[in-house]
Amino acid sequence: MAASAMAFAPASTSKASTAIEAAPDRLWNQMVEKSERSASVPYLPRAKGLDGTLPGDYGFDPFFLSSIPKNFAGFLQPPSWEETEGIDTLYWMREAEVKHSRVAMMAVSGWIAVDLGARFPLAGEPFDGVPSSYLAHDIMVGNGIFGFMLLAVGVVEVCSGAALVQVSKGEIERDAGDFKFGSKYLPKDEKAILLMKTKEINNGRLAMLAFSGIATQTALGQEAFPYWGF
Repeated sequence: MAASAMAFAPASTSKASTAIEAAPDRLWNQMVEKSERSASVPYLPRAKGLDGTLPGDYGFDPFFLSSIPKNFAGFLQPPSWEETEGIDTLYWMREAEVKHSRVAMMAVSGWIAVDLGARFPLAGEPFDGVPSSYLAHDIMVGNGIFGFMLLAVGVVEVCSGAALVQVSKGEIERDAGDFKFGSKYLPKDEKAILLMKTKEINNGRLAMLAFSGIATQTALGQEAFPYWGF
């Protein structure tokens, strides 16, 4: 009877525990700080890169996208060309966020200004005849104006890409989105500089949401400012 019972008894756990201890480190452990909580989503661990040092860093990354280990330098030039230090995910995402924030702030201001009647002085047709910002896209495409705009945007993208190539090579020290444009107007105090950069990114995030809302409301029929109806 005792022998039969022993046949069903669990084997020694020493081998199992040894196997657990020898298990490879999960990628998850490299992406998060498990001992710290996210400042904005406190039931989640903090994403490793979001340590509060970046302007506007509130720890919001519920999908931990900023911690994905990836070298984005390959998007700028093939890795086979030359060895580079690379560009990590957080830097690449912050570069994109700052750029989209600045574009959105200009877009919201321009959209509203046109809908309130503002036009470039002496611009003439077809600009003076644009009835609203929502219809401006199709009118400009029909007149071939967007070809020049595409060229201008392409020049800007090439210049910004060149700066990122220098960063990936380690040739320059550069904060994401910093093109030294207007840097002489920044305060001299480091805390004041951080405050100004935080204001920029916060207003940029708001502008991205605002542009999405304005475009959606206009497409749904509310073309006049302030783009809602009752």
